[in-house]
Amino acid sequence: MAEKSDPNSKLIAENRRARFDYHIEWDLEAGIMLHGSEVKSLRKGGSNIAESYANVEGGELWLINSYIAPYLQASLFPHDERRRRKLLVSKKELSRLWNAIGREGMTIVPLKMYFNDRGMVKIKLGVAKGKKLADKRETSAKRDWDRQKSRIMKQGLKGNF
Repeated sequence: MAEKSDPNSKLIAENRRARFDYHIEWDLEAGIMLHGSEVKSLRKGGSNIAESYANVEGGELWLINSYIAPYLQASLFPHDERRRRKLLVSKKELSRLWNAIGREGMTIVPLKMYFNDRGMVKIKLGVAKGKKLADKRETSAKRDWDRQKSRIMKQGLKGNF
């Protein structure tokens, strides 16, 4: 019998554009510090991380320019939608990130934001290097060719039976 997936573990937001714009060298999981109204808003599904990035400042890792929709029922203490949010990583990972972004052209981009199996909000970060226009064209051409190849294979299999 197949196991049921955990109802708490669900995808909140995904930066699908990141893999097109960047070469992802490696990735890691980080926690994120949120206010109560932000967590409730995330449970409703109102967020966007497509235009955001992470940066090491003052010995801490920050998520900058991420959007979490306002929670309308939190009228007493509402949160700012685009505030900087602190990301939680170990000292070892922080120093590794600091060294990586110190190199030429490396940046930290958020890939996914999700609830883990314990119901905690986690963010998957990728250390990436920006692609040039020719690389983007090559990626697009490869994806199109793979699509065509799968169609040809599917038609070939249907014709043989």
